[in-house]
Amino acid sequence: MKNRFLYGIFTVLIGISTGYAQNLNHQSSVFFTTKRKDTGEIKKRIEEQGIIAFKSLEDRLKPIRANFKRINSYAKWSSVKKKTIEGETAEGGEAVFYYADKKLKKVIARYYGETGQILMEYYLLNGQLSFVLEKEYRYNRPFFYDAKAMKDHNDTEAFDLNKSEVITTRNYFENGNIIMINNTTGRGFNISADYTSEQEKNLTESFKKLMKLAE
Repeated sequence: MKNRFLYGIFTVLIGISTGYAQNLNHQSSVFFTTKRKDTGEIKKRIEEQGIIAFKSLEDRLKPIRANFKRINSYAKWSSVKKKTIEGETAEGGEAVFYYADKKLKKVIARYYGETGQILMEYYLLNGQLSFVLEKEYRYNRPFFYDAKAMKDHNDTEAFDLNKSEVITTRNYFENGNIIMINNTTGRGFNISADYTSEQEKNLTESFKKLMKLAE
């Protein structure tokens, strides 16, 4: 699972529309090969397309954000189930399933390790993944590194959860596909060409495993 978490400050906008993507790619190609006097007008057209695409994306994000807010506003759940996660990490994990009106609305899973833990929150809309919040906690020291270990190693710090580096990634889904990924950290970033498809696949598969656990 750790391979899914990348360093960086970045926002990835995906799948505005197939037509827009093809059009933008074509214009970008023209922009780099056209004559110098034409670049200003082409750049202007690309920027205009970008504004249109951004507005379109914002409209598509509204129901996802509204659903997230609605689910977290529930004062009482009709059912809450807790399960132990085994085999994913050396230290194990746990998952909590939240139901309202007998329908699954949210799943929270934690995966524990010696040097960190991963928190996953899955939100459903009309029975499909709508939003996935990921938080990776990178401990300042291994969780077993207490005051004695610190002294034995002439160190200045012992394990302190509050000193963890936290990497947060927000994944927005529409009809089973990721349409936006937002990740904010304090380090440089590195995004591979396959990052989006890999992220979508990994999140979908991890959610399916949790659903089997809930059965």
